[in-house]
Amino acid sequence: MDANDLARIAALEMQSHGFRPEFGPEVARELQGSSSHGDADSADVRDLRDRLWFSIDNADTLDLDQLSWAEALADGAVRLAVAVADVDVRVPIGSAIDAHAAANTTSVYTAGGIFPMLPEKLSTDLTSLNLEQDRLAVVIERLAKRHDTLCDFPLQSRGHRICPDLIDVESYREKGIVQQ
Repeated sequence: MDANDLARIAALEMQSHGFRPEFGPEVARELQGSSSHGDADSADVRDLRDRLWFSIDNADTLDLDQLSWAEALADGAVRLAVAVADVDVRVPIGSAIDAHAAANTTSVYTAGGIFPMLPEKLSTDLTSLNLEQDRLAVVIERLAKRHDTLCDFPLQSRGHRICPDLIDVESYREKGIVQQ
């Protein structure tokens, strides 16, 4: 059995469980116009680029769909935020890309290959929360008080502009922010 056999078996298994291992031709057509969706200059967008966002992904990962941020407060509490790439500003509801993502609901990783939920142009470029790229994200913030008590903190709605300055621990070390 070789790599091609594994890829065929994986694709057949995905299909037998209702997944879509490949993107249809309509997805390619939609991608050609996908850069025009979304309004990053809307008054509803809150600029959070001044925060020191970080990722738990590998330094070479281009598919950054989530970033985190934390701030220690004077009273010992910690303000936490998680930013999730706002894909739907570029993928209209009911589109072929949306239908594919809804059918798979996640990227599927197998020995025969990776079957992504979103086309690479979206997941690693147009919606990815990559270094020094302005992107819209859905941001949720919470306040954690001493003794791990999570308190109500206003839920932040979609439409936040973030531009992570640093994405991994090595970057922190290189810039002198983190020691060893």
